[in-house]
Amino acid sequence: MVENNSLMSILAMFIAVAILISLGLVILDSSVSDCSGLEGYNSSNPSASTGWSGSCEANNSQIQNAWTLISIVLIVISAVIILAVVKML
Repeated sequence: MVENNSLMSILAMFIAVAILISLGLVILDSSVSDCSGLEGYNSSNPSASTGWSGSCEANNSQIQNAWTLISIVLIVISAVIILAVVKML
């Protein structure tokens, strides 16, 4: 019975950490660089910016995609660990 209690506490700690990391990722996902001060910035259509500003805009979308991918991977890893622990019980 002691093993079950320690296993459940480890699982609960992992779930709590996963939730905190996911919340952090949600916050980071919405943060992007301000490209409006760079040369080549197109204020009417920011995605059509050129030069450094265009690179900045491209980086912003890649950063958002990366954070989304990291949160999906975290959810999948959490699901696998939960299923493995449930199978042990």
